[in-house]
Amino acid sequence: MEPSPFKSRKSHVKIESWAIYIVGIVLLILGECRTGYASQAAVKCTSRKHSASLTDFGAVGDGVTSNTKAFKAAIDHLSLYASDGGALLIVPPGKWLTGSFNLTSHFTLFLHKDAVILGSQDESEWPFLELLPSYGKGRDAPDARYSSLIFGTNLTDVVITGNNGTIDGQGAPWWTKYRAGELNATRPYLIEIMYSKHVQIFNLTLVNSPSWVVHPIYCRNVIIQGLTILAPIDSPNTDGIDPDSCTNTRIEDCFIVSGDDCIAVKSGWDQYGIKFGMPTKHLIIRRLTCISPDSAAIALGSEMSGGIEDVRAEDITAINTQSAIRIKTAVGRGAYVKDIFARRLVLKTMKYVFWMTGSYKSHPDPGFDPNALPDIRAINYRDVVAENVSHPARLEGIKGDTFKGICISNVTITLSENPNKLLWNCTNVEGYTSNVTPKPCDLLPEKEDKFDCPYPEDRLPIEDVALKTCSFLTTYRSN
Repeated sequence: MEPSPFKSRKSHVKIESWAIYIVGIVLLILGECRTGYASQAAVKCTSRKHSASLTDFGAVGDGVTSNTKAFKAAIDHLSLYASDGGALLIVPPGKWLTGSFNLTSHFTLFLHKDAVILGSQDESEWPFLELLPSYGKGRDAPDARYSSLIFGTNLTDVVITGNNGTIDGQGAPWWTKYRAGELNATRPYLIEIMYSKHVQIFNLTLVNSPSWVVHPIYCRNVIIQGLTILAPIDSPNTDGIDPDSCTNTRIEDCFIVSGDDCIAVKSGWDQYGIKFGMPTKHLIIRRLTCISPDSAAIALGSEMSGGIEDVRAEDITAINTQSAIRIKTAVGRGAYVKDIFARRLVLKTMKYVFWMTGSYKSHPDPGFDPNALPDIRAINYRDVVAENVSHPARLEGIKGDTFKGICISNVTITLSENPNKLLWNCTNVEGYTSNVTPKPCDLLPEKEDKFDCPYPEDRLPIEDVALKTCSFLTTYRSN
């Protein structure tokens, strides 16, 4: 008779509990043997020569007092050290209410684990910005947009991190105004970095953004890692991470619960994105966990008019999510989505596994070019296990603009109790499959010899870039 795995698990937990208890006792004894007591731990970043605390500039962490001026004063002061080893701003324990503030180059913003940055409810503390040139119009209102809570432009070497401190956008009033049609400008994002290079955002909890959460745009060499991103599943447009017209980006080890796509890859909107002409390319996404009942784990588009290419996704988990990877485009978008690779997807309770949409009804204005057709090709999915699925695939290209080169291999899909009668709905697509269950549509015939769809073997340059981490240094003072 085999031993019960439940009993083994209980025993393992007991052993772990005793181990933690013993380690705690040892640390307590070591602490008592010291001749003094610990002072507040200091934060040390080897990449930064200078540092300061937000409280050095008059900030009050009571969750009520506005600290917008304190953030500005701190960052203005620390910006003086950009050419002298860079600077670190520490946000200590507390609740730090603030409006929008701007970052600087060669700079680290570090949040203590008990620090919470709160987005102000006073709209006057959110200045307006110029419209994004690749979008032409605002998303919520055509002529204006608010600055993000944390903003930066034309920066080099900027880091936003902590030991899992929290940034709370307090987005509920913004969602209410959006639903009521009362906005006169596009809602702010939580973090937006523009026209910058060597950007790192990691080890944080980000909650309740007014709209998109993390939006690097027109950037190069971006790392986003170890984020917990949370928003109500019915909150409007709370995309988790939106790399937009960026090159060489790495997104790893993120957990996202969202009212929209967990990750949305973008590059501009219709004629404005075509004119600006900056693609998103060389993007790696790995070890993502997503919950988004009304959207995708990873979306490509719909704003993709600068082009999207060389996107690699692996080890993706989606739970109670509308679709795994969705391509969204339309007549008027132009450009391309090509060389897309995904492998090792684990999906549980999904409406769709594979979804491509060629008729996404969203345009900045009536001035889009109806002859600007998107080129969708070389889309590769492999090694997928999906459970409790209503509709394995909905693949809808554009008449006269077939989506080509779709490859799907080694896929096992278990259906829900009441699946859609048409399991594979395919129009205006071409491709091939291997070892896929249930049987795909006729437009994606199964080849006789089994094969794996391609996945690149080379490494992107961003994969070998190290995080610029910080550490705590605890000092002791004598009695």
